[in-house]
Amino acid sequence: MPTDTILSNATANFNRAAEMLSGEFDRDLLDKIAQPKEKIEITVGPQFDDGTIHTLKVFVVRHSDALGPAKGGIRMTPDVTLDDVAGLAMEMTWKCALMSLPFGGGKSGIVADPHDLDEYNKETLIRSYTRAAMRHIGPMIYVPAPDMGTNERDMGYVKDTIAYSAGQAGTQGCYVTGKPVILGGIPGRREATGRGVVETVAEACKALDLSLTGASAVVQGFGNVGGVAAAALRQRGAKVIAVSDLHGAIHNPAGLDVPALLEHHAKTSRLEGFPNGEAMDGKEMLELPCDILVAAAAASQITAENAPRVKAKLLAEGANSPTTPKADEILAENNVFVIPDILCNAGGVFVSYLEYTQETQQEQWTEEEVRARLAKRMCQKFAEVASTAEARKLSMREAAMYQAVKTVANALIARGKLP
Repeated sequence: MPTDTILSNATANFNRAAEMLSGEFDRDLLDKIAQPKEKIEITVGPQFDDGTIHTLKVFVVRHSDALGPAKGGIRMTPDVTLDDVAGLAMEMTWKCALMSLPFGGGKSGIVADPHDLDEYNKETLIRSYTRAAMRHIGPMIYVPAPDMGTNERDMGYVKDTIAYSAGQAGTQGCYVTGKPVILGGIPGRREATGRGVVETVAEACKALDLSLTGASAVVQGFGNVGGVAAAALRQRGAKVIAVSDLHGAIHNPAGLDVPALLEHHAKTSRLEGFPNGEAMDGKEMLELPCDILVAAAAASQITAENAPRVKAKLLAEGANSPTTPKADEILAENNVFVIPDILCNAGGVFVSYLEYTQETQQEQWTEEEVRARLAKRMCQKFAEVASTAEARKLSMREAAMYQAVKTVANALIARGKLP
């Protein structure tokens, strides 16, 4: 297996947890947990508005359903692979287990560049994906959500396609989360991952005796996660000194005006040209001296090559698998406190769970209720992982994985011997 991929990182983290749990569970049970339950490759052929038919690949992976239906987003990028989707689905299994949610891990991948698609053609592709994958989607099978390259509007198309195919006005039960509120979505879902990141950062600052007020923060990524996290950090008194997106980074040691930057980014889709910061290389930004580094972009951003130069006191993994296992070891040696991804960015799937229960029970949640439940769960789970880490002399990642894999193992035992 190639190194520093999403799947190799996820597998290495699992293997470490399996070693810790080898005295509590049979190795064959742990080996079973590691394997995906189902991996599917589908070919779709949507016809775009220019009349051409585009043959594209779609992947759907259900890693586990020991705790409930698979849960995980739809990733649309030109380079997503089946292995990537398998690794992300595995990470979702641990994330849901750690957060005490009645879900297993799943994920979808659409091999396409959303930046090359206009609104009409992207909707066409999302509907084509949904029709092709419909047998694998359902409230008790796999419940998708937005991920990199997709958004809440796309989830509305997923719901509408399924409802239309059944000849109904809507769906019976929750088939997809992260939808527009008007179609049964939940207020605060889009911001949930970024807000959850900052809840865990606040708890980590307490543990490190570091004041969040006045703390310097660097945020990699300025989308739904990074942009929301940057705004929430500033609201809590932190000084956001640098941010980056796909096109580059900007830096201001005195602190960036995040609300103005968000407005500029919404208008231009770029950080470039913002008057309150100077341009810098996005990779070099990761090495700036700071109190808090939020990695909210892509996988494998902190590697064995650049980890020795990371000067942050605290690394918050807003993205999935942003730190490679080798880099993890280096960060530990340099006393960088890491909030692992399966804890740090789990706010999104927790609020997806609230949306799932809202639609299933035909209830309506307010944004205030959602924020309060999110804050309570994130703080509770941080405390549990920190307690396990202290009691067992583990890193936060090791403690989180230990708890998550143990939960899935116990669920399989409780279900009995499956065929």
